[in-house]
Amino acid sequence: MSLFPKAPTLKAMSRVYDLKTRLDWGEPALTIIDIRDRSDFNFLHVRGAVSMPQANLLATVEASLERDRDIYIYSDLDEEATAAAEQLRQAGFSSVSVLRGGAAAWKAAGFPVESISAIAA
Repeated sequence: MSLFPKAPTLKAMSRVYDLKTRLDWGEPALTIIDIRDRSDFNFLHVRGAVSMPQANLLATVEASLERDRDIYIYSDLDEEATAAAEQLRQAGFSSVSVLRGGAAAWKAAGFPVESISAIAA
C-alpha cells in the first residue's frame, strides 16, 4: 500500500475539468494531442498541447510516444477525436482519452490556452 496519492484513472472520455485536475495534481507523464490542422492549432490550442494533424497521426505518435503513455486527444468535433483515439488504441496505445469539447471547452472553462502568431517574412 502506497502512502502517496495516485492520479485519477484515465477514462475513454474526459471532461476538461478531469484533465485540469490532473495537470494541477502535477503529473507530467501525459501528452495532450491536438489533431486539427496546423492553422487551427496555431490560432488557439490547449496550453501544452502538441500538434499532430489527423492525416499523419499514427505515424507521428508511433515515432514519438511510448505505447503506455497517457494521451489526451482532441479536435473541434468529438467524433473526429473519438475515431483518432480508437485508431491509436487499435495500434496498441493503451491509455488514450478524448478531451470532450476540445480547445473551445477548455477556453470556455477559463483554462489557459495558447496561440502562435505567424511571423512576417
